[in-house]
Amino acid sequence: MQEINVALIGYNFMGKAHSHAFENVPFFFDHGVKPVKKVIVGRTEHLVKQAAERFGWEEFATDWRDVIHREDIHVIDIATPTSSHIEIALEAAKAGKHIFCEKPLAMDALEAHRMFEAAEQAGIVHMLGHNYRRVPAIGLAKKLIQDGRLGDIHHFRGVYLQDWLLDPNFPASWKLNKKVAGSGPHGDLNAHIVDLARYLVGEIDKVVGMEKTFVDKRPKVKVDDQLSSKLTAKGEMTEYEAVTVDDTTAFLAKFKNGAVGTFEATRFAGGRKNHERIEINGSKGSLVFDFERMNELEFWSNEDDLEVQGFRRIMVTEDVHPYINAWWPPGHIIGYQNTFVNEFADFFKAIKDKQQVYPNFYDGVMNNKVLDAVTKSIQSLTWENV
Repeated sequence: MQEINVALIGYNFMGKAHSHAFENVPFFFDHGVKPVKKVIVGRTEHLVKQAAERFGWEEFATDWRDVIHREDIHVIDIATPTSSHIEIALEAAKAGKHIFCEKPLAMDALEAHRMFEAAEQAGIVHMLGHNYRRVPAIGLAKKLIQDGRLGDIHHFRGVYLQDWLLDPNFPASWKLNKKVAGSGPHGDLNAHIVDLARYLVGEIDKVVGMEKTFVDKRPKVKVDDQLSSKLTAKGEMTEYEAVTVDDTTAFLAKFKNGAVGTFEATRFAGGRKNHERIEINGSKGSLVFDFERMNELEFWSNEDDLEVQGFRRIMVTEDVHPYINAWWPPGHIIGYQNTFVNEFADFFKAIKDKQQVYPNFYDGVMNNKVLDAVTKSIQSLTWENV
């Protein structure tokens, strides 16, 4: 069993998800690789110490630079706000460490390209954290499209809807600060459906978009003194902080293969907690994926007899489906956390086999190019090339 020592930079929501995945990769996947949770890094010492204890890390640290240059560290896992990705990744590549980075890869395509070039020149394995590619139903969708079951693709339709900012008194967080996050749901949520669109349909050629910020200021709060994946308000909220990102961004797209697409991301869709849904229509068939029913894929084919033609609901839990043979018997569903296990299983196997893995930093560059072009089109009020 090959042990690979990991340093995780970041300890909140994604830090928790990644920590869980590292623990479970060797339990479910017989790849001969064992990730070792060596050190977790964060700026606030008492909170990162809590994270180390709760999530099972051997050590904690507050200086990521020192950790990157440790000889006993093989992988740097970046789960920090977007603005810090480039600095950490460039230093990690320079040190010859393999890198996993959460999406979006960078604040813009220029930064992303610098990260990609540095990783390629260093000869390391680099992976971008789009865990929805590791949902078995998405893997089946990919196969159906590759096998020609949908024919020529005409439409991609994607939405990612949440409602956690609907209350105007919800406190400010780093996700609402453009200097730190880069954008709002555009980079946070549209990035996911752009990745699925590129993965399933192909490259995007032109875009035109619009955005809206519904609440332009929110209450400031003190930092919570307990480790939590939620930002909680404590005490009186008398000061306000400007919201400098979008609350919603929608855009139209033209794909290079002739398909057309619609994309919508918002944090103001009341009743929607994490509603990611895509629909793809082709000349021979259609498919629908809804993450809230992540073990299912809907498929329609015009090759079925008319008397039984209609959308069928496929339970993607058979051994023939992607990743499922590592999990449970047919009909026993998997969940959100398992997508990270699947993702990191591929990442660590790629390190062991000395092969590249996907999506990687190149995909991050192409994703950032789409996001940038949408932002540019909002300013120019016209179609923009990707």
